Amino acid sequence: MLHIVVSIATTFCLGVGLVAARDFTAPAVISIPAGAFVAGSDLAEREAAYALDEAAYGHDRTRKFGWYDRERKRGSHQLPAYQITQTTITNAQYALFVDETGHPAPDMDEATWNGYGLIHPFERTRRHAWHNGRPPKGRVDHPVVLVSHADARAYATWLSARTGQIWRLPNALEWEKAARGVDGRHFPWGDAFDPALLNSHDLGPFDTRPVGQFPAGASSFGLLDAAGQVFEWTSSPGNPGRYLVKGGSWDDKGCGVCRPAARHARPQNIKHILIGFRLVTGAE
Repeated sequence: MLHIVVSIATTFCLGVGLVAARDFTAPAVISIPAGAFVAGSDLAEREAAYALDEAAYGHDRTRKFGWYDRERKRGSHQLPAYQITQTTITNAQYALFVDETGHPAPDMDEATWNGYGLIHPFERTRRHAWHNGRPPKGRVDHPVVLVSHADARAYATWLSARTGQIWRLPNALEWEKAARGVDGRHFPWGDAFDPALLNSHDLGPFDTRPVGQFPAGASSFGLLDAAGQVFEWTSSPGNPGRYLVKGGSWDDKGCGVCRPAARHARPQNIKHILIGFRLVTGAE
């Protein structure tokens, strides 16, 4: 059985939002050994992903727009050993960074949000936005969202100074190996999609959830929430001004996009309610 460690690095005084620095602990990590693994997808996997989407949504838009056609060709890749945070960084973990550095807390103004041209209305961002520099009530153990690529990198820089070890965003291959293991499975747990193993729109609640709630959906290495929940920034560029995000999110159904092989890029400056991040550091 997985030993799940979800580190809540802060304590909060209701109404004051006091962060206790003495309670700091680095995010829990899992170790990924050096060696080969299968990355990318083949035609059969992509066809299965399109079929999942069509069954879930009742249309073939992802197929028409070729969402999965540009994925890396399935093949073997070698990576050195590294460690990766077991879950995405939480609001609680991000709060100490905000408290110690004065970095702007996750939030969004209506004009900027509407300028993104997204489906989600501005009102939906309010449940994720911080208030007076503090995380939203009842969500300290949820993934931090409304963070840009630069915000995620700033947190990594702060955590590196705080711990004396180098932390950074994973590249797409590092993320993919941790999420799917070495055998090229379609999802972290295997080839068959199971909506009970992740936080997606298939079974609700159409929102983030506390991290680490789906241990049966973990990868073979023990990575949690690698499918659904929130997309995650990587250090791998997409088109100019964009970076690849991985994992799918709570508003996806059928979840072809939740596969570790899926390639999806977002503008580096976007602060989205569907995007968070996790970090990697060197091997033990």
